[in-house]
Amino acid sequence: MRAQKRTVWSISVAALLLAAWTAEGQPARQVDDAALKNAGKTGTEWITYGLNYNENRFSPLRQIDATNVSRLGLSWSYEVGPGGGGQEATPLVWNGTLYGITNWSIVFAVDARTGKEKWRWDPEINQPAVRPKICCGIVNRGLALYEGMILAPVNDGRLEALNAETGKPVWEARVAYPQEGYTVTMAPRVVKGKVIIGVAGGEFPVRGFFDAYDAKTGQRAWRFYTVPGDPSKPFESDAMRKAAATWENDYWKLGGGATVWDGIAYDPDADLIYVGTGNAGPWPEDIRKQKGKDNLYVCSVLAVKPDTGKLEWYFQMVPGDSWDFDSVQQLLLADLTIKGRARKVIMQANKNGFYYVLDRVTGEFISGQPFAEVTWAKGLDEKSGRPIVNQEAHYDSTSKVSVAPGPGGAHNWSPMSFNPSTGLVYIPIASTGGFAYQSDPNFNPKPGQMNMGIVFGFPGFGGPAPAPVPTRTAPPAIGPNPPAGQRGGALVAWDPVTQQEKWRRPGGGSIGGGTVTTAGNLVFQVIPDGRLVAYSADKGDKLLDVQTGLRGGMGPPVTYELDGKQYVSILGGTGPIVNPFGGGGNRGGNRGGANAPAPGTTGEATNRGGTNQAANDNQAEDAPAFPNPSNAVRPKLLTFVLDGKEPLPVSQPADAPKP
Repeated sequence: MRAQKRTVWSISVAALLLAAWTAEGQPARQVDDAALKNAGKTGTEWITYGLNYNENRFSPLRQIDATNVSRLGLSWSYEVGPGGGGQEATPLVWNGTLYGITNWSIVFAVDARTGKEKWRWDPEINQPAVRPKICCGIVNRGLALYEGMILAPVNDGRLEALNAETGKPVWEARVAYPQEGYTVTMAPRVVKGKVIIGVAGGEFPVRGFFDAYDAKTGQRAWRFYTVPGDPSKPFESDAMRKAAATWENDYWKLGGGATVWDGIAYDPDADLIYVGTGNAGPWPEDIRKQKGKDNLYVCSVLAVKPDTGKLEWYFQMVPGDSWDFDSVQQLLLADLTIKGRARKVIMQANKNGFYYVLDRVTGEFISGQPFAEVTWAKGLDEKSGRPIVNQEAHYDSTSKVSVAPGPGGAHNWSPMSFNPSTGLVYIPIASTGGFAYQSDPNFNPKPGQMNMGIVFGFPGFGGPAPAPVPTRTAPPAIGPNPPAGQRGGALVAWDPVTQQEKWRRPGGGSIGGGTVTTAGNLVFQVIPDGRLVAYSADKGDKLLDVQTGLRGGMGPPVTYELDGKQYVSILGGTGPIVNPFGGGGNRGGNRGGANAPAPGTTGEATNRGGTNQAANDNQAEDAPAFPNPSNAVRPKLLTFVLDGKEPLPVSQPADAPKP
């Protein structure tokens, strides 16, 4: 009898120890290639930036649904740091731990149940030296997880691997140097044991590229340049040889641009990595001396092999870009039935205002339609997808013209999501508004500084404004005409099969916040003014509206499950943003900060009604954004759960004493 009791007691103790071991967050399994290939299928964890390789941000979790989401309340909060820019990062959740990255590339790990800090790592960037070299804000968009390591991008051009349990460095690689105009802000992705990372800095005289690094050692495996270099030197690949034929004159002396600072996706079946490229630099084709040239591979989607970086196909959205129409926005993979045919597609709600659907195996153009106001083009060629550019949208130094979208884009980095149950994509957009483009007649390239080549009309972007020039008639507009009262930022539910809008709700914008959709028939949206909102995914009925008090610098939501509870987490708040002018500018502080001026303050913002758009979530990305410390809120991580009872933290000014 004693032996039987002893056995029962031993089994019970073992069970308790196992439960305690699991609760402590010990790794039950590694995040390896197989785990990444199957990421997001259960929804319990969030182990890669877009939830899965498809980057669709669709969670199969359904505990929180349309019937009970109104009961969502705060579970816990965590102060992430002093700030210095927007919180653009998507947190990762693995093994009971939530991992995040905040301004100046500071990485943190907290208990995903309680918010208690586990570790924190500061790469100690030389902030005074690096700040003026950062084109577009002191921001980071996320991390990667692989085999017990956190892969972290560092603004000053480093890529670091940290031990996921301790936060201690494992290895460090040098991707680029800020002294050469490069910075790193994007979330890495891991594909077949390689860390894929690109560079920002397209407004500086830089040549864009993206790299692959061995995840275990940090050794670079390959590099793909996105524009050709000095033609007097050997081309790095056949892709560069082909690209060089689409450039002329001394293009390479100004870099060319086409940096890679956001969208990446991967299809394991096709074994292709998809990468979006940025704008040409400088912006105007007349300053680049590239009139009529396509300038490959600016504003394009590239499909490359992960083992070698060899280009398999490309699609260029904006040949010869002159409007800052980066094509780095989220690349979303899906399987759709279009005209009775099953298609494996890659989709993008482009900054230029068109929603693109391409065959992701071949790069074939399937369809494209405007989802916002567009005046730069009349439409897309039905067979090739090449834009039919309005000639009135071309500009030079002798006159200016208002073009929509403006540099902020109809859709920028703010993540969208795709729900396979409804078949809809949920896109945060700037539905109207443009920018008055004019080439700088006094343009003189400045090494180590921003060289956009356009007139802004205020100090900090090339000196004093030149003499006034005539404003030409704006090109005619195409695209959805939003209902009265909904002309600013909005959330649009878009059917990619029919290329039609299904519903629209006011609030949001192309820059800041973002969405996630779930099997509970929900779309969670974070709005740049600090709100967390939930809609029914099918009809767009508003079911929740929580003002977090963070007021700006908002990042996209994630959802996960622990101990049978579904959570929703968001980052927000900016802290004080230092004016970087005098050393190269900051191109908007944070690509559309909480208190940035409206487009009308940087040029002439227009919309179909002829008035300026003053909404903060629809400002030009190049407007300066420097929140006063008395208004800027300390950045925080907030996590919500059904029937959460914690009070929302008091949003103290960033210069207040820390409690």
